[in-house]
Amino acid sequence: MTAATFETSTLERHILALEPEHGLFVGGRWQGTASTFVVDDPATSAPLAQVSDASGAEATAAVDAASEALAAWRRTAPRARSEILRRAYDLMVADVDRLTALICAENGKSLVDARGEVLYAAEFFRWFSEEAVRSSGDFGPAPAGGTRTMVTRRPVGVAALVTPWNFPAAMATRKIAPALAAGCTVVLKPAAETPLTALAVARILAEAGVPDGVVNVVPTTDAATVVGTWLEDRRVRKISFTGSTNVGRILLRQAADRVVNSSMELGGNAPFVVTEDADLDAAVEGAMVAKFRNGGQACTAANRFYVHADVADAFTARLGAAVEALTVGPASDGAQIGPLISAKALAGVQSLVDSALALGARVAHRAPLDATLTGHFLAPVVLADVAPDSPVVTEEIFGPVAPVVTWRTDEELLGYVDASEYGLAAYVYAGDLRRALHLAEEIDAGMVGIGRGLVSDPSAPFGGVKQSGLGREGAREGLEEFTETQYFSVAWD
Repeated sequence: MTAATFETSTLERHILALEPEHGLFVGGRWQGTASTFVVDDPATSAPLAQVSDASGAEATAAVDAASEALAAWRRTAPRARSEILRRAYDLMVADVDRLTALICAENGKSLVDARGEVLYAAEFFRWFSEEAVRSSGDFGPAPAGGTRTMVTRRPVGVAALVTPWNFPAAMATRKIAPALAAGCTVVLKPAAETPLTALAVARILAEAGVPDGVVNVVPTTDAATVVGTWLEDRRVRKISFTGSTNVGRILLRQAADRVVNSSMELGGNAPFVVTEDADLDAAVEGAMVAKFRNGGQACTAANRFYVHADVADAFTARLGAAVEALTVGPASDGAQIGPLISAKALAGVQSLVDSALALGARVAHRAPLDATLTGHFLAPVVLADVAPDSPVVTEEIFGPVAPVVTWRTDEELLGYVDASEYGLAAYVYAGDLRRALHLAEEIDAGMVGIGRGLVSDPSAPFGGVKQSGLGREGAREGLEEFTETQYFSVAWD
């Protein structure tokens, strides 16, 4: 894929084909709404499209459609559901260039990152197409005799899915695929910043043969009303949310009123640990992935770098050289680092950098930034001499900033690492695997990358502990999140 993909006429054709002003997908029909909202290109601030803007009424209509389709879909044979998901995988891979262009345009990420996301997103359709046919359950005599116990799992029902802007394809497929594999129907609210990719995924699912009403997509700028409507509807039995911890807390409070089955993938503050005997070249290679993929706008992004004092200068110099070689700009220019999603996001990250500098940190290295760029760009930066309690360390950055904190003993290190209220991902580079595993076991995180800067995999359980969420996505656990256990006590003379 080349920059030619982003010629205005080509991108316009991709967007026009989606008919975003009729982007409400309910009951298998594309519909308009009374009003629309604008989706902007974060690399230029130019408008890309007008998208239908749903209200509470449309949210209810989506549940109507999902509820009506539920009985037939849950009775559909697992093999049939599996084959539909597999067709969706094939269609998504075949459509990789168009989807990449849409993600680059509305999200701003680089060509490499966007293409990688599309292929990663498609893998959830393939993985859960395989999981759909692997039944689970149990059968056996009760200890007291006289009965047999049968245990099975059944689809939870209509599932409300709420996805973020930073991975508009992958976060949708990571929820839709297991829900459909389990026999649930879904209502999806994509982020207002990036609804176009979700509309494209819905069209792929329809083409793959998903029956009308099984998947419904509701773009909106009034998330509180739409999601609140779903959580108040007795037919909605599941909420799966990916986003900030603050919003997750609000949704959990709302879900508690009806005791709605809840999965929450929330914020992160991933530590990146480098010991004194680590392979520094390997650590830097991993750091570039863990920190700068999608410009640092990922919940799993390395947020705080804890480097042993004996190798801190050497690691910082090598990481800094790699950062200074990064290119910053629009995806259409082939840049490695794109813009932040919005002016508000840019201001927030810059504020964290400024506060760190005010507390004594210094800019050790920075990537070049063209002053003529008009979007929400921030030059990737490495900060040295960072205080352990600086806000740039204790808060989630969500941007291309790498603060380096030094340590000397494992006790000191673990005190820093586990002081955070978050516990999603962590990364450990150590010369000795046993030590790396020991540190990993002591770190409060749901996922730990040992000797690698990437933890996401459709076949692995994705999720965190503490304030980073509830439940898991991917793997067998991801399917089970959309099921409930039921048992039959059978008289057996």
